Amino acid sequence: MDKIENQISYDVRGAIFKVYNSLGPGLFESVYETALSYEIEKLGYVIKRQVALPFVYEEIKFEQGFRIDILVEDKVIIELKSVEALSDVHYKQVLTYLKLSDKKLGILVNFNSDNISNNIKRIVNNL
Repeated sequence: MDKIENQISYDVRGAIFKVYNSLGPGLFESVYETALSYEIEKLGYVIKRQVALPFVYEEIKFEQGFRIDILVEDKVIIELKSVEALSDVHYKQVLTYLKLSDKKLGILVNFNSDNISNNIKRIVNNL
């Protein structure tokens, strides 16, 4: 993993804390996505939101398979949740996104939590 991915991860974590401390838990994912995107852009990063992620099935490429919530610098995937608790399927979702996009680092965050520190997860692909 490049140094840049680790720096992005560090900065994104700070932005997550800022958004969480300002908005608190229990809102829609779209609210957190908007606020977090704004905070990450303020840090000088280029982001894309709701990035279409194609997939191949039986040798046919389907352009609209999945959507990445936030993609930072075309390197780090951020998947946002606002659920009671993260489950295995959420981790698998991020890992699938990493594999399909050939990215190395994903961040899974659940904003619907009393303790945001315990709900920010780094997920790596092929390291």
